[in-house]
Amino acid sequence: MTPSKRDLVSIADLSAAELTGLVDRAETLRALQAAGEVHTPLRGKSLAMIFEKASTRTRVSFDVGMYQLGGQALMLPSGETQIGRGEPIGDTAAVLSRYVDGIMIRTFAHATIEALAAHASVPVINGLTDWLHPCQVLADLQTCQQNFGAAALPGMTVAWIGDGNNMAHSWINAARVLGFNLRLACPEGYDPDPALVAAAGDRVTVLRDAKAAAEGAHVVTTDVWASMGQEAEQARRVLAFADFQVDDAVMAQADGDSIFLHCLPAHRGEEVSASVIDGPRSRILDEAENRLHAQKAVLEWTIGRRPLSA
Repeated sequence: MTPSKRDLVSIADLSAAELTGLVDRAETLRALQAAGEVHTPLRGKSLAMIFEKASTRTRVSFDVGMYQLGGQALMLPSGETQIGRGEPIGDTAAVLSRYVDGIMIRTFAHATIEALAAHASVPVINGLTDWLHPCQVLADLQTCQQNFGAAALPGMTVAWIGDGNNMAHSWINAARVLGFNLRLACPEGYDPDPALVAAAGDRVTVLRDAKAAAEGAHVVTTDVWASMGQEAEQARRVLAFADFQVDDAVMAQADGDSIFLHCLPAHRGEEVSASVIDGPRSRILDEAENRLHAQKAVLEWTIGRRPLSA
């Protein structure tokens, strides 16, 4: 990030104080909304939202979040902009910077958001890439804080079960920044990036057994086995991930007060059983709601330049 602006491209770019500050602020914003308080620090501000991938939670949470903060969001499907006709991302970044106060993008290649952030003079927020999904993990950490308390986050154990994908990468970055223990159970050939794992040190372990990963864990979390863009691999992945479903037997290994998280959408009967995702330990709806509050905290911090300690 340059001194002149604040971007959110990766959780790894944040300090522990910044990450916990965003989670704390998201909780405060949730309380303000629950109390019916009007809070509009972004009055007159605008956010361009570029979508190369379909979205429910990201689109609605950023759109509603900007509205609730007093600003407006502009929906820009890539196929309806000059990006879809091959305009260089640097030109798009420079032009949008003359119009809006911030840019959020949900895209495929991580290089796209890196180029956007490099050329934009306004804050750029990562709504998702194939490499990282930082906004989702912010909401996940907020959900953990709601259940265990802020002081418990650095000492918790998280079990990620499934693909070593963008969500796994963002959990790795969060463990690296906050210092909690993360165990990832992945089939052979579907591991997270080894450089990210190595950078996190001994806080992160990759295993081949879902039950072993879940043993004593405070949080058990997963994602679909075939993400957007991987639909052609669905049949092959179902076979590869057959032993990595989060079911009652896996949850039985976790801590007695553990919670289950899923970024959604979910495929019941594949990566998670219906008894788990619809059961008493599931916090998926709180987690989904927290996307709104976490997004608002990010918007305040980036576009509004609000100090996280205030």
